[in-house]
Amino acid sequence: MRILVAMSGGVDSSVVAARLLEEGHEVVGATLQLYDSRGAAKKGACCAGQDIRDARAVADRLGFPHYVIDAERRFRDSVIERFADAYAAGETPVPCVACNQGVKFTDLLELAKEIGADAMATGHYVRRVEGPQGVELHRPVDEARDQSWFLFATTRDQLEFLRFPLGDMPDKAAVRQEAERFGLIVAGKPDSQDLCFVSDGSYVDLVERMHPEMAGPGEIVDQSGHVVGQHEGVMRFTVGQSKRLGNAARLQGERQMVVGVEPGRKRVIIGPRANAFVNSLSVRDVNWLVDAPPEGLVCRVQMRAREEPRAARVLPTAEGATILLDEPAMPAPGQACVFYQGSRILGGGFIRRAEEQVAV
Repeated sequence: MRILVAMSGGVDSSVVAARLLEEGHEVVGATLQLYDSRGAAKKGACCAGQDIRDARAVADRLGFPHYVIDAERRFRDSVIERFADAYAAGETPVPCVACNQGVKFTDLLELAKEIGADAMATGHYVRRVEGPQGVELHRPVDEARDQSWFLFATTRDQLEFLRFPLGDMPDKAAVRQEAERFGLIVAGKPDSQDLCFVSDGSYVDLVERMHPEMAGPGEIVDQSGHVVGQHEGVMRFTVGQSKRLGNAARLQGERQMVVGVEPGRKRVIIGPRANAFVNSLSVRDVNWLVDAPPEGLVCRVQMRAREEPRAARVLPTAEGATILLDEPAMPAPGQACVFYQGSRILGGGFIRRAEEQVAV
């Protein structure tokens, strides 16, 4: 097969390319330049500067062609600006999902088809399984490296074309051993990290640069609207947080936490922990990897990247889906809610803000 390998310049995608080549496939490497190379000096960055040079060095060593695609503008529009806009709207975004669907699985898939590739492979830790009703997406063998939550928006058509060779690897140490066996210069390279595009300062600085109207101090209020404290920047708060509340952290002897954010008014709303829990929520932009049953389905849902899935019933709606939880939880608007059955992803969507929630 002719396979396009999405190469970030890290050890995972480099090992994917080497293994596919060893298996006898015709490999073509491609790297997206996502942002100015001057921003790639930070440890854990990817897809710029040295990372592009590392990907090219791996391709040169193994003897297959390598292309670089300038996706900087699209990345800024579809990932960075959306990230800042989401925070400005009081949400906690997931930029890795936007990156996969807004750049990686569009631009690179288009290139793969243009060059006549039979498939595209990535270094993600998930498994693609040929099921009785079609291709399925599953958690990897190494659950410590599980990236399935970030890939819930992968469509069925995309999944048909994609390959994830690392899904069956036992652990990251085994991947690095493979890199050493192939003599790759990236064998000991550190992993990339979340928010790779924040090269200096913090995400708060980035959001406030792009939305200066959000910068500056504001009020901390209780759920009745009474001012109980002051904060130094609304972008520093998200639902479920209990830090940075100062004297408002405990009211009338009860520990407080953030239960809502109003960026437009620079207000942080706090309340007792119990008040942040809900038994139902609604999600938008749902991507189904199964035929959505009109009567709903019983499954487990995961609402944060590092969270144990919880039992729930998912009811498809015209606006997305309503989630009925067996036990109350604390969802954060803008985060993904992904539906699982065992290791298999059934679908998922983005959690709506409280004011957008659809009544059950």
